[in-house]
Amino acid sequence: METSSAILERIKRLRSILLVHSYIYYRLCTSLISDDEWQAAADELTRLQAHGPISIGFYDEAFKDWDGTTGFHLPQDHWVAGKAHYLLYLHEKGVGKTTL
Repeated sequence: METSSAILERIKRLRSILLVHSYIYYRLCTSLISDDEWQAAADELTRLQAHGPISIGFYDEAFKDWDGTTGFHLPQDHWVAGKAHYLLYLHEKGVGKTTL
């Protein structure tokens, strides 16, 4: 099955959302999106990856067996932490959209 570039970009966006918002929730003990919004993103990613692991060169290993049940196990590396802290900063300043 050939995957279009639009789908690959959507997968990357969903992975980014789940990584950053899981870090905010589990590491920083706060949230900027509701559980329902997070789950909707998780479920969409699950559907898009249903035909097997999709290699896009962006956290492929972390999402290899993704089933959408939790983000607790997702990486909390420098990139994720930086994006999470920046998103919280924007939220506190009232700048930009912080929801999905």
